[in-house]
Amino acid sequence: MSPNRSPQPLAATPAATAVLAMVLTEGPLSRVDLARRLGISSAAVTKAARPFLDDGYLHELDSERTAPGAGRPVSPLAITPDREFVIGVKVTADEVIGVVADLKARIRNSAHRQLPDCEPATVLATLAALVEELLDADPELRGKTRRMGVAVSGDVDRVRGVVRLSPLLGWQDVDLAGPVGDATGLVVVVENDVKALTVAEHWFGDGVGTDDFTLVTVGAGIGCGIVTGGRLLSGAYGVAGEVGHVCVDASGPVCHCGARGCVEAIAATEAIVGRARLLTGRDGLTFTEAAELARSGSPEVCALFSEAGTAIGLAITAVVNLIGPERIVVSGEGLDAYDLFETEIRQAYATHAFGAAARCPLTIRPLPFEEWARGAAAVGIQTLFAPARG
Repeated sequence: MSPNRSPQPLAATPAATAVLAMVLTEGPLSRVDLARRLGISSAAVTKAARPFLDDGYLHELDSERTAPGAGRPVSPLAITPDREFVIGVKVTADEVIGVVADLKARIRNSAHRQLPDCEPATVLATLAALVEELLDADPELRGKTRRMGVAVSGDVDRVRGVVRLSPLLGWQDVDLAGPVGDATGLVVVVENDVKALTVAEHWFGDGVGTDDFTLVTVGAGIGCGIVTGGRLLSGAYGVAGEVGHVCVDASGPVCHCGARGCVEAIAATEAIVGRARLLTGRDGLTFTEAAELARSGSPEVCALFSEAGTAIGLAITAVVNLIGPERIVVSGEGLDAYDLFETEIRQAYATHAFGAAARCPLTIRPLPFEEWARGAAAVGIQTLFAPARG
């Protein structure tokens, strides 16, 4: 396996991984705080942190006393954000969106490139050109960028860097990490786009500090990323979290997967648009136009969005009842029409969430595609600091 397909983390031991990850996501933290929260000795924290201090990934802040009259001052450990940069790219059906992020996943530069088609060779060439554009913007970035995350919709084998199936792109068994790494000279990790966004939210967003966190996305598909016990859930076959293919109506419309009544067949943007076109007889109707028809009072189109909201609410409830997350974030481009199905989402959730599970708050966060690219960068950062999951 080539180096571009097997990124090696900086941390060589579980203690080093834990220390580095906690400082990255929740720091600055003192050695005493790290020892207490991780359940290890202060000496173990010092030993784990020393190589990262020597390499410049961590630094000590000025000494401070934890309280008046307390013992000797402590020097909290903090990440050095500009020690290294990571590229993140989100691939859609018609464009690639790229960002350069520092080690706190703060975006330093971004760029877009249109895709004339979704052929793997076209996407590869576009990705390579996009990377050059991003790195040419600042000489500092080129000298400090070694890793890249790529986020793609569908079934992704992250370990092998292969897109097993992406209906949106029309791909099956496409080796992406190897060719992209060869074309760019970067260490490349490929991840499902919803899982990548979940990593970003868990490490750097609303999920910071939680061991159990869920992200649901509403748009071209209905996706879900699940963190349980502090780890992103992949499952035995890498497709954990596919709530878009939970059946909520056994007699409902046929899904693109071949099953009937899936959440995606009712609530994905194309599903809503397709049914709205049949109802109105307008073959060129767009999602935005369908939403405007609903807002202007069209009862048939309003009903489509209501059905979508109920389906999404049931999908969210299924996740909450099964996994029991502490927090759940709902995002995605479909939230442009959130006002049309918010009531139904919350009603379905309130009705079907079991017992204390209903206490899990729903946070609504519309995120632009740059944030999805940032998610890809977050996956790259994750591989830098923690072992890749199998």
